[in-house]
Amino acid sequence: MRAPLTAMLLGLAALCGAASAQTVYKCVSDGKTSYGTTPCPSGRGVALDVPPPPAPAPDAAAALARDEKTATRLRAERLRREAREDSAQARAGKAAAARRKKCAALALRQKWAAEDARGAGEKTATKARVKARRAAEKLALECPA
Repeated sequence: MRAPLTAMLLGLAALCGAASAQTVYKCVSDGKTSYGTTPCPSGRGVALDVPPPPAPAPDAAAALARDEKTATRLRAERLRREAREDSAQARAGKAAAARRKKCAALALRQKWAAEDARGAGEKTATKARVKARRAAEKLALECPA
């Protein structure tokens, strides 16, 4: 990150230095204004003074160091946030798997209770039907479709 920024600053400094060394001429011809680096062909032009480039900030190195420190801090915060999100996603996956397992067990119990109710004798039929109904209600309550 430091090398591209340094190269860019050096390039800007070179451009500013080149721009300040030139004289700019303002020419008006047939109502049209143009600017150039050569005097006007008609001889009626105005030489404009180009202001010197602004002095480089004395604390450019300090600003660069501060920017790098900020970038490092932001990168660390992003990595911590991503780790928290990954952890939360893993917990959610485990919870979903546990819920699927619980629902499968409840569905199996309900199935067995219904089979028992169908095969129950006269004395136990009522009790088996109640057990099957309760198993179905528990499945519907815990695992809505």
